[in-house]
Amino acid sequence: MLVYVFVPGFYAEVERRRDATLAAAPVIVGGDPRKRGTVQAMTEDARLAGVQLGMPVVEALTHCPQARAVRTDMKRYREVDADLRARLRRETDRVEAAGLGAAYLDLVERDDPPEQFGPALRMAIQKEMGLPLCVGIAPMKFLAKIVAEEPEKQPVSWVAVSEVRRFLDPLPVVRLPGVGPRTASTLETLGVRTVADFVALGRAVIEEYLGNHGLTTLAYAMGQDAGRVRPAAHSRSLSQELTLDDPELDRGALEDHLTVLANGLELALARERLAARRLVLKVRYVEEAQPMTRSRTLLRPVTGAGPIREVAFELLARTQAGSRPIRGLGLALQGLVRSRSDDRQLDLFGR
Repeated sequence: MLVYVFVPGFYAEVERRRDATLAAAPVIVGGDPRKRGTVQAMTEDARLAGVQLGMPVVEALTHCPQARAVRTDMKRYREVDADLRARLRRETDRVEAAGLGAAYLDLVERDDPPEQFGPALRMAIQKEMGLPLCVGIAPMKFLAKIVAEEPEKQPVSWVAVSEVRRFLDPLPVVRLPGVGPRTASTLETLGVRTVADFVALGRAVIEEYLGNHGLTTLAYAMGQDAGRVRPAAHSRSLSQELTLDDPELDRGALEDHLTVLANGLELALARERLAARRLVLKVRYVEEAQPMTRSRTLLRPVTGAGPIREVAFELLARTQAGSRPIRGLGLALQGLVRSRSDDRQLDLFGR
């Protein structure tokens, strides 16, 4: 079986997780209302009050005046999305990202029945990450997504092989992949409103009006989909950067900042179960637009903040830190490989 999971109103739910006071009110995430910012996400209660994606935040607040408006923070959303995918990989290595807060899973190597796997996963994500999860399980990839997003279904829903056509037939035809406004308009002129209506047109009529695109859509309508979950390759590099509020000369203060960056990289590596073979230090001096870099290739892959910090300090010593004011710092990890239980954290580089 294939699984599609997503967090409804992902940005807004991340904000609720960050700030517990937001739990008691609808949340709208978007741009600055003073600059005609638009809505990028909202919680379900805000949606029910009339808030829509792309609506100006100012207008959204007239529909839902009790809502709390929060500025978009993409960096945080990407971090939480990485945490979510790392958690999903504890269920199976076959995980395909489907946008922030959403993913496909292939359970080919698991024997859990859907009625057990779905609720257990949803409960675990809620408990461990504080995020609500919708889960759809079906024999086909496209159908798992439809099942998860079906508004009248429960947060965890599944469709067995024997129920595919019974589930699809009454759905609005616009729910099928590839049926956009133009195709929907054509089908409306043919009296097609449901998936069953579409199938009833027959292959010849569909090909006449919609060509090969229509035949692909017909396959979906009949419950046919050769699509498979494509596990994403791991990141090729990871980085952490910061811009200092004031130019810094003090080596000790700069090392404190590097410690923070090293800690962040340790978490990033753990999320994706990776280890790094190369470290790059970036230093941006006040009077220079482009950063200066120093790097070192390690003898063994690292996963921990300690070794990363130690190498970063040595690379910092090869710069003009302490004699020239520094405005920005960055650390990048390259040569990423899957981490192993026997990856050692000592004697990582030559002296």
